[in-house]
Amino acid sequence: MFNALEYIGFTSPRAGEWNEYGPEVLGLQVAPDEGDGVVRLRMDDSAYRISVEEGTVDNLDHLGWSVGGPREFEAAIAELESKGISVVRESAELAAKRCVADLASFTDPFGWRQELHWGLALRQGTFQPGRPMSGFVTAEQGVGHVALAVPDLAIAEAFYVDLLGFRLSDEIRAMGQAIRFYHCNSRHHSLALVPIPGMTGVAHLMLEARSLDDVGTALDAAQRRGDLLVSLGRHCNDHMVSFYTDTPSGVQIEYGWGAIESDPTTKANMIDRGDIWGHHPTGDAWPAPGILRPVDTEEMHA
Repeated sequence: MFNALEYIGFTSPRAGEWNEYGPEVLGLQVAPDEGDGVVRLRMDDSAYRISVEEGTVDNLDHLGWSVGGPREFEAAIAELESKGISVVRESAELAAKRCVADLASFTDPFGWRQELHWGLALRQGTFQPGRPMSGFVTAEQGVGHVALAVPDLAIAEAFYVDLLGFRLSDEIRAMGQAIRFYHCNSRHHSLALVPIPGMTGVAHLMLEARSLDDVGTALDAAQRRGDLLVSLGRHCNDHMVSFYTDTPSGVQIEYGWGAIESDPTTKANMIDRGDIWGHHPTGDAWPAPGILRPVDTEEMHA
């Protein structure tokens, strides 16, 4: 159903700190201030990819998924409604705030707001990274991938796979967990689901740079600031060379390079270890997801 995860929005009482963190560590460009309390960050010629709105708590506010055009937009709404999903057609004012042509929204079983749109605004030739770097892998692959903590994997898959059409890339069974990864385009995965009983939240957001040197430069910046959570390493499933860093808003960023792409003709694999090498926590244990909240799974089953 969806083409890509095109944008993601957070709320945070420390939203303003992203004006420094985004360019200095991640190499993102801060978009012009609209005077609405939202920090918007660019990683290509799109109007923006990440937004952080001033709020009372650190939280995921919305995920922005694209379809091909106005006909696909209408078809997606009709399909969702036919499957019993309540869809809200959002105002032109909110669509303009998101910098898209048309916008609709619905929620997943755990309360996370999903936004459906077409026509993410492009401003050709205007992206200027926040520090010298070669740029990011975006285009048809979107912003990157998001890893969501879910209390019930079966409920999550019934929604994201059966209703929304995500396709399983593979599963990693390691450290007592079974984490599943799903694709909707050529990116190895745009979505990962991390089962955590009784909790839901955001495990991390992944951004993919165009060169290994870009990753090394970001790693140095994260270390200087004391934000490094997990050392450089290479994952077994997507072969991404990456590290994990904290942000002013608690959500983790996986910052990497070199991932393999998904292949619709290849069957999903089960992999019994997380990493080929590296990815060692800088503290005593692997850091927990920074944005978590309890959820009542009995209400979802009712």
